[in-house]
Amino acid sequence: MEKKKNDSEIVAEIYRNAQLALESISDIMPAVEDGEIREEIMHQHEEYEKVCSKAAALALKYNIDVKEPSPIKKAMMWSAIKMGTANDNSAQNIAQMMIRGTVNGITSLKTSLTDGGSNMDAEVRKLLNELINMEESFEKKLKKFL
Repeated sequence: MEKKKNDSEIVAEIYRNAQLALESISDIMPAVEDGEIREEIMHQHEEYEKVCSKAAALALKYNIDVKEPSPIKKAMMWSAIKMGTANDNSAQNIAQMMIRGTVNGITSLKTSLTDGGSNMDAEVRKLLNELINMEESFEKKLKKFL
């Protein structure tokens, strides 16, 4: 299989994915009143911070330029979250919104795993798989709030 994405693109995507998750969690937290889901989301925030740090360390090691998500992407996400929670900030609605974001992340990351091919750097593959597994775990945990 031909390699469609190089390691630097994948590291940048891992970093961007975790940054978007951190941003969306920060945007949604003011609307979360239910203590149980709040605790779960805060735990997820901590885990995404760890992945961000690992991705930043890999980027530094391999001299990869990683960028924050664009201001337009952040603004679109913020407005979608505000509109999504304006009339319904129930744990069920919050979980649905978080699951949608998580599934989008999983889809993008799994595509990168395929596109990276068999020659992907072992450290990059390990971190990519770690983030995929983490997001799949978060999806399962969030489903209990539906």
